[in-house]
Amino acid sequence: MGAGGSLFLGVERSATGRRWQTRLDDERLALGFAQRLGLPDIVARVLAARCVDEAAVPAFLEPRLRDQLPDPDHLKDMAKAAERVARAVENDELIAVFGDYDVDGATSSALLHRFLSAAGARVRVYIPDRQREGYGPNAPALLRLKEEGAGVVITVDCGITAHGPLTDAANAGVEVVVVDHHVAEPKLPPAVAIINPNRLDETSPHRQLAAVGVAFLLAVAVNRRLREAGRFKSRPEPSLVDLLDLVALGTVCDVVPLTGLNRVFVAQGLKILAQRRNAGLVALAEVAKAVKVDSCYHLGFVLGPRVNAGGRVGEASLGTRLLTTDDPEEARAIAMRLDAYNRERQALEGLALESAMQQVEANGGPGPLVFAASEGWHAGVIGIVAGRLRERFERPAIVVSLADGIGKGSGRSALGIDLGNAVIAARQAGLLINGGGHPNAAGFTVAAERLDALREFLTARVVEGAQDAVPHLTLDGALSLGAATPDLLTALDRVGPYGMGNPEPRFAFPTVRVAKADVVGERHVRVFIADQRGGRLNGIAFRAVGTPLGTALLESAGASLHLAGRLRADEWRGEIRVQLHIEDAAPARDQGSLAA
Repeated sequence: MGAGGSLFLGVERSATGRRWQTRLDDERLALGFAQRLGLPDIVARVLAARCVDEAAVPAFLEPRLRDQLPDPDHLKDMAKAAERVARAVENDELIAVFGDYDVDGATSSALLHRFLSAAGARVRVYIPDRQREGYGPNAPALLRLKEEGAGVVITVDCGITAHGPLTDAANAGVEVVVVDHHVAEPKLPPAVAIINPNRLDETSPHRQLAAVGVAFLLAVAVNRRLREAGRFKSRPEPSLVDLLDLVALGTVCDVVPLTGLNRVFVAQGLKILAQRRNAGLVALAEVAKAVKVDSCYHLGFVLGPRVNAGGRVGEASLGTRLLTTDDPEEARAIAMRLDAYNRERQALEGLALESAMQQVEANGGPGPLVFAASEGWHAGVIGIVAGRLRERFERPAIVVSLADGIGKGSGRSALGIDLGNAVIAARQAGLLINGGGHPNAAGFTVAAERLDALREFLTARVVEGAQDAVPHLTLDGALSLGAATPDLLTALDRVGPYGMGNPEPRFAFPTVRVAKADVVGERHVRVFIADQRGGRLNGIAFRAVGTPLGTALLESAGASLHLAGRLRADEWRGEIRVQLHIEDAAPARDQGSLAA
């Protein structure tokens, strides 16, 4: 329902080399929504284009947790995991949480620490060092946790492919519960319980949860068992709702689809975030000089990168420590360190990106798969660099940091390619030391001598998966500049929160003129736009200097252009204005009548 794909504004090849296409072909769907449900036309159009069934529209516009939260026990092994963890709480056993060092891992670890602590349990969080220990559980750490007295270890956002370490742990009597969401293999590692909506034998419809979402369901299940056992007759019951700000942060930053339960988690989590209950998130927003934090943009681009920074270039446990402290002074001190690490990360990222771009161009430009590898790149930033290359070239990208004959690799997908499966296939083919991921992102370790073979293998998988893929830009409609008002943004907010699976609306502004364009900040192009109706709008194209888009804007010389992008609120001295975040441009033909 609502599928699009027709050529839009006649743009076959834009400044960025993309075909513009409409997200919604059947205008009658939007008209029907507007008439029968009493919705503004623009809201109806956006809903119809996202294939929301008409009967589901009320729940979509008012997402409530009580309506969509499933019984956690529907997930395989959830009952076993909840019973073991609840028993550990009741018996006052030390519970160790072994987390990943990214945002999903940090939020998952912090969530379980906060919940279990509130339930009166003894909890210890362990975050491995990216450089010394690498990703996921390792046997020495698991055995050390047992020596410290841990009765049970819960791995979060990792563990599903850790066959060797979990086998060693099981042989040593370590009881492990795996909480993960990455792509699994037919054979599962040994553990007391393995909760993963992406187990191959799993029937749950909630396969797109981030690890923090799975951790939240575990908390719900454990809490229910503790309540039934009477634990909260003499002590306050933990407030699970108060943990939703962490769920929202991890879900957005792990770039999982914001549909179904994920969308409810984020919508409700943003409400909790606005209440400023988590001292760490409050301190981080203040250090980042964010006046308010109330959108997925703030989660993904303001808070998330700073939480990530400790694991990437600094101290791996800082993110979790920030999210678990209730001391405002400690929170501010940690937030300032993370902000400093984030600036360091940005510098390292810039150097690695420039070097990777030069390597790609020296090799004749990007092929079906953008692949760059080098000594000296910091392993903590290669995932971000891979994401930048994917944005630049509109195709899957792999970046590998080499040191001492070993490569640490990270990839970001595009064109619908399941990169996680491709990396798992490479590992099964004997090309990797380890590796895994999910459709949109993957990571691996490879011996340097296998690098060429790995490149050939992954390129073949990408070519096979993208045979019919054409780079394109999907648009929700055309607007006149005068239609870009704060009221329009308020109407569009009803369909949010936006993210993967529920993309933020993107509009074209046909036949406009760039009255002025200049360079601001770090390689951004700022433009002042006018149209024949007297409309005016400010716009910005981020990191566009030196790109075909930036050149098209800076050298437009008054020519008519079609511009495409997303509308954002821009607050200046208490006044809310609208700004266009420009993503593409194309020479204009006489299409002005299409603008609403």
